[in-house]
Amino acid sequence: MMLIKRHSLRAARLLSAFAAFLWGSLALAAQCPLDQGQQQFRFGTTAKPSGLLVPETEPSGDYGPRPLVILLHGSGATGEAMLRDSKLAQTAQRHGFLLAYPDAGIPAGQGFVWNIPGIPTVTGEVPGPMDRDDTAYLVALADALVAAGCADPARIYATGLSGGGRMVSWLGCTVPARFAAIAPVVGLRAGNPSAEDRMRPDPETCEPDAPIAVVSFAGLKDNTNPIAGDGGDRWGYSMHAAEQRWAQLNRCTEAPTTRWIEPGLYEERYGGCAQGTEVIARVSVDGAHSWVVDNEAMWQALSRHHRD
Repeated sequence: MMLIKRHSLRAARLLSAFAAFLWGSLALAAQCPLDQGQQQFRFGTTAKPSGLLVPETEPSGDYGPRPLVILLHGSGATGEAMLRDSKLAQTAQRHGFLLAYPDAGIPAGQGFVWNIPGIPTVTGEVPGPMDRDDTAYLVALADALVAAGCADPARIYATGLSGGGRMVSWLGCTVPARFAAIAPVVGLRAGNPSAEDRMRPDPETCEPDAPIAVVSFAGLKDNTNPIAGDGGDRWGYSMHAAEQRWAQLNRCTEAPTTRWIEPGLYEERYGGCAQGTEVIARVSVDGAHSWVVDNEAMWQALSRHHRD
């Protein structure tokens, strides 16, 4: 009887060890095979680069594809500079999400600008048909990371500064089903300024086919993209007009609320929106035209949204 028990115990231990080995092997196989740094991926008939940060540690108990945040630089800058200035890499390492930081498609000075159809860039020129389709490019980047087994298609997010924030807003207008949420920084838009009245968004230029969560950040002392709007061709209407339009697009039913998060920081929020979406704006009273973001708060807001 004792011999049988010993053999049973030994068999159980061997089975347990084998199961642990098998689980570890599967976990390693499921990890993203790409290395940190510049990656090449197919876009059309050519290979295009994008910076990619792959966290060193896996989120607790999560060995499958990771959440992906696509980080877009401001006008005239680069992905590398945006990675440095945003300090979002530390948040990615802490929470285990992938962070892609590509360059825009139109060269401008020492950096690049994003192609938002119908909107002049900081050079004063409106992108033309020969300029790269940055919407298609960013969708292709996300698709490539999903196909590689790195990114979870249900948890893809986009954030960006200034011109990058406007590009992120454009993604929400044109390909909302590809993203679980967007987070424009000093760049929230809801379509192009109306030709009849630059202080109003043109509804025909932002007609998303699905609701999308919008989490934006702004500085009250921003003189480049002022919260109140400037009536110009490139910025135009106020950030509040953009919030109201997104609340309408997301079919939000609750009255907007404003609350202080802490001294010098308040939040405007529309709730009761379709498919669990929301429209949030956090405003830094002393913030200017810069990365006025609490990265932890941004990640918490983004990560609570998934696509089915």
